[in-house]
Amino acid sequence: MGGGAALSIPGEELLSWLAVEKGRSPNTLAAYRRDLVAYEAWLRSRGLLPAGGVDEPSVDEPSVDEPSVANVEEATVAQYVAYLRGVGLAPSSIARSMVSVRSLHKFLVQEGTTETDPTLDLKPLPVPQGLPKALSEDDVGSLLAAVTGGGPPQLRDRAVLELLYGTGMRISELTGLSLSDLAVEDQLVRVLGKGRKERMVPLGRYAREALAAWMGPGGRPLLVPAKWARRADSDALFLNLRGGRLTRQGAWGIVRLYGHRVGLDGRLSPHVLRHSCATHLLDHGADIRVVQELLGHASIATTQVYTKVSAERLRAAYESAHPRARAPGRARS
Repeated sequence: MGGGAALSIPGEELLSWLAVEKGRSPNTLAAYRRDLVAYEAWLRSRGLLPAGGVDEPSVDEPSVDEPSVANVEEATVAQYVAYLRGVGLAPSSIARSMVSVRSLHKFLVQEGTTETDPTLDLKPLPVPQGLPKALSEDDVGSLLAAVTGGGPPQLRDRAVLELLYGTGMRISELTGLSLSDLAVEDQLVRVLGKGRKERMVPLGRYAREALAAWMGPGGRPLLVPAKWARRADSDALFLNLRGGRLTRQGAWGIVRLYGHRVGLDGRLSPHVLRHSCATHLLDHGADIRVVQELLGHASIATTQVYTKVSAERLRAAYESAHPRARAPGRARS
């Protein structure tokens, strides 16, 4: 895998396998690389990897005394977890790092490089599950109303926000959309999610209207350059002001701009809009399996966290409104 810090040969082979066989995204591969570089640097500091940082290819299997990732033992991995705790990493960050470490050692077993996986019997770290902080429907309404004006940037920004909230798609999914992904007559958009899995997502009325305005004569056509800097940009649904494909950073900037305008600084991100979409769907009675399909969650367990959010919102609304819900003498807030 090109780019980033050097890894051992097994580490590079794992990244290649994840890219080619599993279709992992560049962002996911970059996260794996960061975790594995840190892990191997720690192993190297303990003399468990060659000082050069890259395992030399060998005709023979590494001997038990040879510094190699393949010869790491369970106690060593446990010490690494203790080290991560000691430097103050959050439990969620440690858990994410260990996903990469486990993947590396499992890969070595699958490839026949070693017979034992030192992470096999390590218990997964408990990670406190924070609740998504969804916006209220009024906050979302204020955000979407903050886009004023009829120029190409404003038409684009309105469509970006309407799609993020209306479909719950990830920001990387939105910026990856191409013109060919729109099925306007069927009121659907094709989304390429994690693991390059496709899903069809309905487009609501407001999203369709915003897209129609953006695709109309006063929107996207005015940002089309005389000559495309990159041929692939010609099919991009969303363009930046220079006529290239809108990047994740650019879309983030749009969300941040309008969040600032309506006083949502520190509370708003593209992922919060995704959370808000899911929470509001469940608030209004959507089936959890439908929400799972819309958001592209591989596991229903990922979607179930939103049912807890909705239940807590319902409880809070009940306690603030029902006269018999509060303790005697407690004033209504």
